[in-house]
Amino acid sequence: MNRFSSLFYLLFGAVLFFSCSESTPEDPIKLPDNLLVSVEYLGNGKVKASFTADNAVFFKVNFGTPGESMVRVDGNSATKTYTEKGNYQLNVQAHSTETDFVVSSQTISMNAEALGLGPNAGYTSPSTYDGYNLVWADEFSGSALSADWTFELGDGCPDLCGWGNQELEFYKKENTSLKDGNLIITAKKENAGSRSYTSSRLITKGKKSFTYGRIDIRAKLPKGQGMWPALWMLGENITEVGWPKCGEIDIMELVGGSPENKDGTIHGTVHWDNGGSYANYGGKTALPFGIFNDEFHVFSIIWDTEKIVWLLDNVQYHVIDIRPAGLDEFHKPFYFILNVAVGGTWPGSPDASTVFPQEMNVDYIRVFQKK
Repeated sequence: MNRFSSLFYLLFGAVLFFSCSESTPEDPIKLPDNLLVSVEYLGNGKVKASFTADNAVFFKVNFGTPGESMVRVDGNSATKTYTEKGNYQLNVQAHSTETDFVVSSQTISMNAEALGLGPNAGYTSPSTYDGYNLVWADEFSGSALSADWTFELGDGCPDLCGWGNQELEFYKKENTSLKDGNLIITAKKENAGSRSYTSSRLITKGKKSFTYGRIDIRAKLPKGQGMWPALWMLGENITEVGWPKCGEIDIMELVGGSPENKDGTIHGTVHWDNGGSYANYGGKTALPFGIFNDEFHVFSIIWDTEKIVWLLDNVQYHVIDIRPAGLDEFHKPFYFILNVAVGGTWPGSPDASTVFPQEMNVDYIRVFQKK
């Protein structure tokens, strides 16, 4: 091999070695890790999202309003002011490069309280309806209950201990108050009689009873496992014929608790005697977001000779045909009951998650009948 050939091979080898060194893969992109996001509700619809992540160079945020895109932010927080009630999905991206990132999502719930709409916020029904006359109402605007109401007291013993449902409360007058135009029934964790909870139960029996009509009750409900608020009616003849032959119309019942959105679900039901056998028929509806403790809603029935229709905020969710002969209970006078039960066969008992006291606020009850 001559000197020229040897030099060529040495140079080629050096270039080859250099080329191999240049083709060594670069270090892989390290994605952000441990992305943590927290949301603080600041009032009047404003929220602050704060976020941290290891190895993050910058963040992008989307607060979930219609048409909103991801926006790069400076620092580790961003704010947003909402103007409408609803559930919004907050998305936070932690970026190491423009195209390399991790994301975290959570729901922001804008209810009346979060929007700063005030304690009386919520749906309100009209005071008149075409083709109807207002025949009775209680707006609870005075300093004392009207004479149309009386209290049922105690725990139902000895004749009907636990009020027939293994309830845990002892009913007292002192748990009812009037404030700011609302009737307030307060359930408390306190001893009375042999019971560990107290509440109130009001009735219009012997004072005000009605057959047919549209009934609107505007109320804000308690929440929590074991809470059982109800706006309902019983047949005025219960003393003579007993239950269920007197008939029962549950305008609204809620069995509280977080699982299965129970605090956001209400039930409308009728109970009656069907040829000597107990019968019932019910329906339910749930809020699209939030719970019934967030703000006021209007619970209604429209009751005529043919049917009973249940409505939430004037939207129908349940109906029963009462024309069959076996449902003759529902063509007789019924009186009102307003109460907050604690525990019982349906809701179960309160647990460590239940916060006391709990309140049911009733703004008004109105009865309209056809002209």
